[in-house]
Amino acid sequence: MRRRPIAIALFAALLLLASGCGEKEESLDPRGSERLSLLLDFFPNADHAGIYAAQAGGHFEDVGLDVRIQAPTDPAAPIKQVAAGRVDLAISYAPEVLRARDQGLRVVSVAALVQRPLTSIISLPRANIREPADLAGKRVGTAGIDYQSAYLRTILERAAVRPGSVEERDVGFNLSPALLAGRVDAVLGSFWNYEGTDLRLRGRDPRIIRVDDAGIPRYDELVVVANESSLEERGDAVRAFVGALARGTRDLQRNPRAALDGLLEANRDLDPKLQRAVVDVSLKEDIFVPPKGKPYGYHEPAEWESFTRFLRERDILERLADAREAYTNDYLPGQGL
Repeated sequence: MRRRPIAIALFAALLLLASGCGEKEESLDPRGSERLSLLLDFFPNADHAGIYAAQAGGHFEDVGLDVRIQAPTDPAAPIKQVAAGRVDLAISYAPEVLRARDQGLRVVSVAALVQRPLTSIISLPRANIREPADLAGKRVGTAGIDYQSAYLRTILERAAVRPGSVEERDVGFNLSPALLAGRVDAVLGSFWNYEGTDLRLRGRDPRIIRVDDAGIPRYDELVVVANESSLEERGDAVRAFVGALARGTRDLQRNPRAALDGLLEANRDLDPKLQRAVVDVSLKEDIFVPPKGKPYGYHEPAEWESFTRFLRERDILERLADAREAYTNDYLPGQGL
């Protein structure tokens, strides 16, 4: 692939315009294109609406990028694919980035797509679970991920529930089916904005306990991940990508129904009613919005440090000493220039 001199174009055509969020916007010379591959964390859904809004709104093209969005065949693959250089960027989760760094993979989060935890404990009314203390004697399904087990243990201990009184079951990624089939009383790993909304639309009246309300340190649920070594060569393209993503997310905030069309048109098997409801809930909770006065995609250093410390204390991480190895704010709109 022939790469045009994107860095020269960036500084030649840079426009620093005040946006509605108080950010600076980067704009590259739109002539030509720099191809960038993006691997999602899961099947395309409303949590990715800002990405598809940026694509449908022409914001990637405006900054000279040709972004190719892919869905993974294995949810565990995105970070490994970035680390191996098979894709340029991936959507993943803060704990996955920290674990990858702990294992020596040279990956780094360059922007937070979802700025708070979505992971929750979800149950149905028949289980009579309204607070963590009610988990005593219950069966809780997880996806078999070690840090989910750590979340559960922490939540139980904080609620003075003996962990041994709760049966944890590995149900893989079939969390909602296991819950609906009665195989478990509750699941930990479902997202309050997505699976919670889906169950509500089905009339199942889900009971939701958000992990950050139950003792888990706050963290960025979804992040944009890059290969650290490739940033030296393609950092300007990554910065342009994040700037365009910020504009797509702003479109979503201003006109959710129109902006969501990009996701629905690209993925016609999705249920429009569900996706619109998830976007409405997500926007109401401001999950895509950075802290006031910070640029789009901002990583809060204190949150990354406290969450890293939590994972170390729970033996999920063994070698990672400094959370700052796992993220950077240098590629956010208006930053690092």
